[in-house]
Amino acid sequence: MCHIVIMPKYIPQNELDDVLKAVGQFPEGASIKDISIVMEKLSRRTLQRRLSNLVGQKKLVLKGRGRSSRYVVKARAGLDAKLPTLKLESHGEVYIPVSQEGEKIKQVVRQPIQNRQPVGYNQRFIDEYIPNKTSYLSLEIRQRLFEKGQSSDGHRPAGTYARKVFNRVLIDLSWNSSRLEGNTYSLLETDRLLEFGEVAEGKQAIESQMILNHKAAIELLVEQAQEVGFNSYTICNLHALLSDNLLADSRACGKLRAIPVGISGTVYIPLEVPQRIEESFSQVLEKATAIENPFEQAFFAMVQLPYLQPFEDVNKRVSRLSANIPLIRDNLCPLSFVDVPEQAYVDGLMGVYELNRVELLRDVFIWAYERSCDRYSAVRSSLGEPDPFRLRHRATIFNVVNNVVGDGMNKKMAVSYIKECAIEKIESKERERFVEVVETELIGLHEGNIARYRLRPSEYEDWKIKWSVQ
Repeated sequence: MCHIVIMPKYIPQNELDDVLKAVGQFPEGASIKDISIVMEKLSRRTLQRRLSNLVGQKKLVLKGRGRSSRYVVKARAGLDAKLPTLKLESHGEVYIPVSQEGEKIKQVVRQPIQNRQPVGYNQRFIDEYIPNKTSYLSLEIRQRLFEKGQSSDGHRPAGTYARKVFNRVLIDLSWNSSRLEGNTYSLLETDRLLEFGEVAEGKQAIESQMILNHKAAIELLVEQAQEVGFNSYTICNLHALLSDNLLADSRACGKLRAIPVGISGTVYIPLEVPQRIEESFSQVLEKATAIENPFEQAFFAMVQLPYLQPFEDVNKRVSRLSANIPLIRDNLCPLSFVDVPEQAYVDGLMGVYELNRVELLRDVFIWAYERSCDRYSAVRSSLGEPDPFRLRHRATIFNVVNNVVGDGMNKKMAVSYIKECAIEKIESKERERFVEVVETELIGLHEGNIARYRLRPSEYEDWKIKWSVQ
């Protein structure tokens, strides 16, 4: 007798991920009714099958019975592990912790340039990437980042979460993205430029323009969160905003390049033929649009846009802001590149340019995103790892913050005072980091934390008025 075996219906992983994402919007657990509201297009029976599948995979936990039953996202092993802090290497360089693969790439791209073999654009690098089948980020990493970056606004209109933290993101992303380009503005100087339009003394005009351009580009991403995407309109307009008044030929703003370009410090030679650049640009955008996971989509943009170099300049800046498109759209924590060492980011890109290897840049992306989540999370489920730098300079940081508030300094006065203290009290290799930490502390002061600096409410209120005065 022939027995017919009925195989269970295959459910694509991306559809299961959508259910997991919906449940994740309810930290205390969600009933089927709660999840149905978020996933209104799914029938109740289909939803039940997918929930059962996720429980079987041990990605969801079912608590309670009957009407009181709730589905909860199961905490992954190591998810709440404390984020590794920046490490000071033996030769004095500050770097992020990297994987074994990332370390190998780092060693290769750090070799003298004359020892590295010149390479051109590899068309197979993009051709062989199949959206939702190829993955630069593993499923485990994608889930880990989602659980870290999700917000309670997941089911609300695109951009809701970014608007809530807009002022903080505007300063952080403008400053950090500019810093990765060698911009020397401090965090407080950036704050004053964005708030009052005040150009810092001793800075080049190109630095001020770069930061103001970031402001305009970030406003586009947040204000038009429901319209922007990986299409020619968005990416070209991002470039136009980021490159405004920075290119020798203003007509090149927002236009694909028609001339060859070189990248300093690398043996990589980008495409030169305009037709091929245009074709590859369309291919990159088409594949980016097809990617369903927001983190894979974000990282794909950070890899493929700078690799193609579609514009005459400002390509890396475009890729960093483009990476935020899916995060802002899905109301996930934005990526602001907080604390990312410039050299680690450059090394990661070199691995992409010269080796078509993404592991080191992936290490940077993951570390940077988790760092950003720590910055913007209103409620922390666990204490973070103490920062050795802050611990080492605790007394000096305390005194400087206390003096800035106690003496009623405004932002301009504080910038000069903090720099003077850094020169006087901190070793040269740590001064930039010291200035950033103190400025971050001052920006983050509020009534609920001033006791850390032994400040009285009256002192704080008087200082707050003067702090915002030009």
